[in-house]
Amino acid sequence: MTHISENAINILTALTFKNIGNAWAFNNLKHLKHSVEICELLEKKVNEPVNEHIFRQRYNDICQQIENLGMNCDGVTALGDSDFPIVRGNVKDSNQPIVIFYKGNLELLSKHHTNLAVIGVLTPDKQIEQDERQMVDSFVHDGANIVSGLALGCDGIAHHQALLSGGKTIAILPSPLNQILPKQHIQLANEIVEQGGLVISEYYKPALDFRTQSKYYIERDRLQALFSDCTVLAASYSPDSKDPNNSKIDSGARHALAKAKEYNLPRAVMYHEKYTSHPMFDLNRQIIKEDSPNAIIISPEQPSSFHNWLKQSLKQETAILKSSEQANLGF
Repeated sequence: MTHISENAINILTALTFKNIGNAWAFNNLKHLKHSVEICELLEKKVNEPVNEHIFRQRYNDICQQIENLGMNCDGVTALGDSDFPIVRGNVKDSNQPIVIFYKGNLELLSKHHTNLAVIGVLTPDKQIEQDERQMVDSFVHDGANIVSGLALGCDGIAHHQALLSGGKTIAILPSPLNQILPKQHIQLANEIVEQGGLVISEYYKPALDFRTQSKYYIERDRLQALFSDCTVLAASYSPDSKDPNNSKIDSGARHALAKAKEYNLPRAVMYHEKYTSHPMFDLNRQIIKEDSPNAIIISPEQPSSFHNWLKQSLKQETAILKSSEQANLGF
């Protein structure tokens, strides 16, 4: 491991105490603090013993667990560190990322890049895969990085096509860096890093039960939204879908799309009239209805028209940010 800040370990240690979550950490630890100061803050919040000795014991235990990540992790960065990535959108305190474990080029999360999350169903058919690949290829050639969750199906297709198109891609895991999920994509994760991309996780310990693992998946989904300028749905069932050709109805993509809307970030869907009765586009149709009349629809026949819209949208956002910065400076 090449880089791990004391600040990151201090924050991870604070998060081991009961009733301490992301919101508390975001509000109290966004500026670098010594462990003594953190202990004083914890004493006011938690109903368990807190002192420097207890804090240091937990600190050392976390250091050992992080050491076990070995060469799978290049570094750990946390809120307050100079290299900690800034999120997109209006993200509430409890949803803010606090600590990121990474392998690869962390700078790809910078807001200087155009990052597009491309997500979808676990079992797309050949036509969906073909259209998604064409869409991702267009995004990459227009200069975008591709963000996804390394899952089977549409996520894996997005990552793979980004690499084939000569682009960079960012994989966000629901597991520690040394326990890639799904296992079928361990090699893909390695290729992402080898070709200048990035793999990240919020976790240094694996989930020990189904409930915790489900929580990790949902938390992963929010990161897809808040580290992307737009969340793009390739194809997905809705929770109410029925498909006579598929007994496994998954609609996990809805979590990231819901978070994009909550954070006031753009979301888009791949769609064409040829999919009118296709159950794997039920969620796409639902999003179109929810976002009507301003729904962003990407035709697999002309995906580049979407990126023209996105570039214009980002220009407007940059102008607003610059105006805000100038106002803060007194201009």
